Amino acid sequence: MLVEQRIAASPATVFSYLTQPDKFVQWMGARAWLDAKGGGAFRIDVDGEHIASGQYREVDPPRRLVMTWGWEGSGDVPPGSSTVEITLEPVGEQQTLLRLRHTGLPSEEQRDSHRQGWTMYVGKLASIF
Repeated sequence: MLVEQRIAASPATVFSYLTQPDKFVQWMGARAWLDAKGGGAFRIDVDGEHIASGQYREVDPPRRLVMTWGWEGSGDVPPGSSTVEITLEPVGEQQTLLRLRHTGLPSEEQRDSHRQGWTMYVGKLASIF
C-alpha cells in the first residue's frame, strides 16, 4: 500500500515532524513517545483509545524512516507485525514528495483502512505548511 503527498517544506523540515514528539502530534495523535534512532521504540496515542507502537529499523535524516508498526491489543495488526517506510524526496525549491509504503498488512480490509488513515494524516501534515 502506497500513499504519496506533496508538502510545501524542505525534506529536513518534514523529517523533523516525523521524529520530534512535539511536532509529530501536530499532525497525528494526542501524545507521542519517539526514540527516533535505529532500534529505538515509538508509541503513539492516536486518539486516547488506539495506541500504535513499534520499533525504528532505519533512520536516515532527512531522507528515510523505516519502522515496524502495529496496534496494541490488536489480533489483526499487533505491534511489530507490519512495516512502514517513509521516503522524502526534494521537489524543486522548498517542496518534498513524501512516499509512505505500508507492507505486511494481513488483509485487503486492513490495507484499505490503513490507506484511508495514512492519507488523512499525511494530508494533515501537508496542511501545516
